[in-house]
Amino acid sequence: MTEQVSNWPPTYDDAYLPPADARYWFPEIETMAPTSREIIIFEKLRGQTAWAYERSPFYQRTWDAAGFHPSQLHALDDLHRIPVITKEDLRQDLLDNPPFGSNVCDDWADIERIHGSSGTTGIPTVLTISRDDWKRIGNAHARVMWAAGIRPTDMVFMAAPFSLYMGGWGALVGAERIRARCFPFGAGSPGQTRMAVRWIQAAHPTVFYGTPSFALYLAETAREDGVDPRNLGFRVLFFSGEPGASIPGTRRVLEETYGASVVDMGSTGEMSPWMSNGGCSESAGMHLWQDIVYTELLDPATHAVVPNGSEGVPVYTHLERTSQPLIRFWSGDLSRWTDDPCPCGRTYPRLPMGIYGRVDDMVTVRGENVYPSAVENVVRGSVGLTGEFRVVITRERAMDELTVLAEYADPGAAGPALEAIRAGLQAELNTTLGIRANVQMKAPGELERTQFKARRVIDERNLYGSA
Repeated sequence: MTEQVSNWPPTYDDAYLPPADARYWFPEIETMAPTSREIIIFEKLRGQTAWAYERSPFYQRTWDAAGFHPSQLHALDDLHRIPVITKEDLRQDLLDNPPFGSNVCDDWADIERIHGSSGTTGIPTVLTISRDDWKRIGNAHARVMWAAGIRPTDMVFMAAPFSLYMGGWGALVGAERIRARCFPFGAGSPGQTRMAVRWIQAAHPTVFYGTPSFALYLAETAREDGVDPRNLGFRVLFFSGEPGASIPGTRRVLEETYGASVVDMGSTGEMSPWMSNGGCSESAGMHLWQDIVYTELLDPATHAVVPNGSEGVPVYTHLERTSQPLIRFWSGDLSRWTDDPCPCGRTYPRLPMGIYGRVDDMVTVRGENVYPSAVENVVRGSVGLTGEFRVVITRERAMDELTVLAEYADPGAAGPALEAIRAGLQAELNTTLGIRANVQMKAPGELERTQFKARRVIDERNLYGSA
């Protein structure tokens, strides 16, 4: 089995399933010494880069301009010779080579799926996926979902949009490969959350997939209908799409709310199989499944690999994609990595705090860097609150002001009791953030809920206008 999956492109036996009580999908690869695994990774990297240069005008132009050729790869450390590419590079290629860009490496007759994202600029990021790549994505996701504790006897309730967005589709193909029963419920339609509670009670799924925001919204809706979320019967919750599942405060709330294990997953849609950042049933954070997608953490300014324990930007390299490979793709996300052992026995490096922000989401307030995830951890760890919040940043003359809007949980709270909650939250935020934070209390349900990704930071400063 190791020889099959270490070739490039790898071949997977779609009839293979580990015994249900097995901890690992591929035990030899998942538990081998990292230095031994790097031999496999390097051979796959050589195959991947040679294919990309031969078949992709995008890489031919980009690498020729940087003075790189795949023949220059003599060891894994030579990866730094390859220039980093960004989402802007992909969008410009789409504009220059409409409609699918110049990085479609497989024959067009072999392309099975078109996915993508609209992006903030309105220029879509198009993802073309071949039949063989789709099978490989399913096998990769099955491995990671197995590590999360999902088995063929489970029913997976998928509360994610089934659209251009790759999240729901990736979860679906992985669950199908495991031979689990799949319930692709979707998300986003009016009234769908209340209907979800009814369907969950009727069908008894055992696994939930969606965003942390939607899981918390689902729990609120269930309580409004007189249903304890613990009685919905989930034993595993796995998430992608936004930070939260690795943030201690949010993770604890989700575990206590549902009485289930919480697993964080997800890189970017472009990098499908996106579960190559994927947690296990034993640990917070996410393993980096390096033999599927090789991940580096780079310093945002110098692009040098940061040491273990340090913060950086994940940069991803496909090792199993023939249709539209991305090699050294700059995610723009922020995380911290470690090689500390995991109780599960897998020897991959980990992101113990998951993906907790983006380079462009971090805001600087009075000289201090503020991450929304830090605010979220404080709010979700405080008593007397629903956990819903917004961060509003304003500027009065030359002074920045940070205000946190947080909902109190008891509709009858008022007077000294409400002020005590507000003051306690403000004191904790001031200590955690290192700057003064104003807190305004909002009534339960006053802040808008979401069935997908929550927008929690509102920056109202006119940073380019006159003071």
